[in-house]
Amino acid sequence: MAVRLAISFALLAIASTGGLVRGQADVETLHDQARSAEAAGDLATAAAKYEQILKLDPHLGPAYNNLGAIYVKQGRFRDAAAVLERGLKVDPKMTSASALLGLALFQTGEYQKARPRLEAVVAANPADNNAEFMLVNDLTKLGDFHAAATHLERLAKREPQNQQVWYLLGKVYMQLSEGALARINELNPDSVWAHEISAELMESMKNYDGAIVEWKKAIEVAPRQPGVHFKLGDLYWSLSQWDNATQQFEQERAIDPNNCMIDWKLGDILMQQSIEPEQALAKEDKALAACPNLTEARADRGRLLLKLHRDQEAIAELQAVEKSNPAEPSTHFLLAQAYRATGRTQKAQAEMKSFSELEGKARATTAERAQEVIKNSQSAH
Repeated sequence: MAVRLAISFALLAIASTGGLVRGQADVETLHDQARSAEAAGDLATAAAKYEQILKLDPHLGPAYNNLGAIYVKQGRFRDAAAVLERGLKVDPKMTSASALLGLALFQTGEYQKARPRLEAVVAANPADNNAEFMLVNDLTKLGDFHAAATHLERLAKREPQNQQVWYLLGKVYMQLSEGALARINELNPDSVWAHEISAELMESMKNYDGAIVEWKKAIEVAPRQPGVHFKLGDLYWSLSQWDNATQQFEQERAIDPNNCMIDWKLGDILMQQSIEPEQALAKEDKALAACPNLTEARADRGRLLLKLHRDQEAIAELQAVEKSNPAEPSTHFLLAQAYRATGRTQKAQAEMKSFSELEGKARATTAERAQEVIKNSQSAH
């Protein structure tokens, strides 16, 4: 990518500045021939013409820039670096030459030497996205992910729709995260934080048994640490181990009584077990009183109101949920049930239509991703 970006820099025109230069007519003729050869794709001839120009006038800065650009196009990065360095001694203000030199040094693995050149170009041209991309590549090679993140954040502000920028920014953040987490293990591999990291990593890999072990170790190390009981309870909840989950959520409540997520989860457990819907509703009400924007608790409240045949109240609750997340199929299904229960047949049919369309799209997306995984797996073998 870096080569393609650097070539976009315009070639500098060769012209005399001041009095006549010895052999100026020859220089101009050679320059025209070089440009024609380059336009025709004959890079070897173009390079030879610029080399002749520099023999006639070794103080002609733009010729160094243009020859360096040709060398870069040819992949002759070491030659490009040498000629560009000579050119910048003649004319240090050639930002194009400095950028090309940064690229050439990058391509030869001279990342540390490339950095100041690219930084100077970006400082001189803060809106030059190509130069900043090259600098980001160099910084990541050097392992300076903090600096790379700073430049990528600037690029993201200028190009908010550029997926490549967000992809690179995500990768840089991952590197920073991995470094920070590794440091935690270096400081104390048996700390509560180390066990939490290990548990979360195992959960992401769907190693739930291993994650449970790590959460338990975290609790052993720091039984009063806010969050650890809740996270273990949340894992049990996701595995439908209701009794274990309830026990952990209750222990978390003793540590953090203001955590509205606890009441939501406890109410959800009662709802999932289809027992004590009134008690479940009371817990969801308590969760929403503390956290009115907790959409999950509001969705559960709508379901519970339907179970209790409080259909009109359920409609109001589910409409609020639908407004916050119109793409969730289950909300439309529940609304269809509520409308049907209150005799609003047309609205029920409309909600069922929305449910079917959204559910169909979700299945199609899942099937498409599954096919991609299978295809990639087969191509790998």
